Amino acid sequence: MDARPGFATWDAWLEKAGAKGVETQRGLRINNSASVLQAAIGGQGVALARGIMAHDDLAAGRRVRLFPEAEFPSVLAYYVVYRPECATPPKLVAFRDWLVREAAKRT
Repeated sequence: MDARPGFATWDAWLEKAGAKGVETQRGLRINNSASVLQAAIGGQGVALARGIMAHDDLAAGRRVRLFPEAEFPSVLAYYVVYRPECATPPKLVAFRDWLVREAAKRT
């Protein structure tokens, strides 16, 4: 994922945090969000993860945010898409509204 635009890299995160001289090319690399977070829970190291992915585990105490003062906003986003003629069915409206409420809680 490091080479894809918009994804945070350890180099970029460390630079923003002001850390210098840290070797980032060695060690285990996992490019699956769920797997990298599970590896961190299992004591395999630290994870660089999106807040929305780690939120529940942080709240439950399964993970600890090492540097809570360091933030690295992402330019990536998720979108809810559907055809215009499908915008009014009650099930879709309920799901969309629920999704927006849940996302707002985690930002």
